[in-house]
Amino acid sequence: MIITGRIDLSVGSVFALLGVLLSMMLTEWHWPPAAAVSVVLGLGAGIGCMHGLLITRLRLQPFIVTLCGLLLYRGIARYIAEDTTKGFGSQGFQWLRRLATGSVLSIPMPFVLLMLVAASMGVMLHRSIYGRHLFAVGLNAEAARYSGINTNNVITAAYMISGSLAGLAAILIAFYTNSISPSSHGNFYELYAIAAAVLGGCSLRGGEGSIAGIVIGAALLQVLRNLVNLLDIPGSLDFAVMGAVILIGVIADQILRPGFKPAE
Repeated sequence: MIITGRIDLSVGSVFALLGVLLSMMLTEWHWPPAAAVSVVLGLGAGIGCMHGLLITRLRLQPFIVTLCGLLLYRGIARYIAEDTTKGFGSQGFQWLRRLATGSVLSIPMPFVLLMLVAASMGVMLHRSIYGRHLFAVGLNAEAARYSGINTNNVITAAYMISGSLAGLAAILIAFYTNSISPSSHGNFYELYAIAAAVLGGCSLRGGEGSIAGIVIGAALLQVLRNLVNLLDIPGSLDFAVMGAVILIGVIADQILRPGFKPAE
């Protein structure tokens, strides 16, 4: 989405809503795990599709649409959970637990899944026609439209892909924490995502970025958070550090832009 020049502020609330629903499906409604996972992934894609349609068909600003989503999904999660913490207990759902906390040849499963997703997204972004269309829309949506690209479909598909991946992340995070508090689960994760993308070389104006850069940016973000702890920087400044990282990235992106000249 950032490569298309758009943004999504609702990711953390999507984690909370889908995590609560997943817990209720498995522990209260006793759905088969495969069905619950399929529904969560489908709901993620559906949320992304709704965002994309509102942005492309009604010409609403992505910031407003996803900000409303941030509030809406968090509120729904709290309502259906009756503002109580949900979880999965200590037994059952072993194959889902292994996805979140297990390992393969001493390699954590979440890292294996990250590499698989990164590889598939890398092929899509850098080796497919759709990927070229994404960059074209991010660089100049009007020019892309005049060149025959259906920019509305490209943007909507980007939101659907993002929503599906948010659904996958919601499953992993829910089983990793084994506890979903609808009022706080996933708080500020959208800021971590934006910061990782900026650190990885994505331009918030769109049209620039790579999967490898984003993966490296996510790793650097975690290293940065660990440094905050190692340097005995107060935890209360954690978000201040994140904000500073995003600001520095945006400033660097602006200054390094070809033809940039500071205002007189």
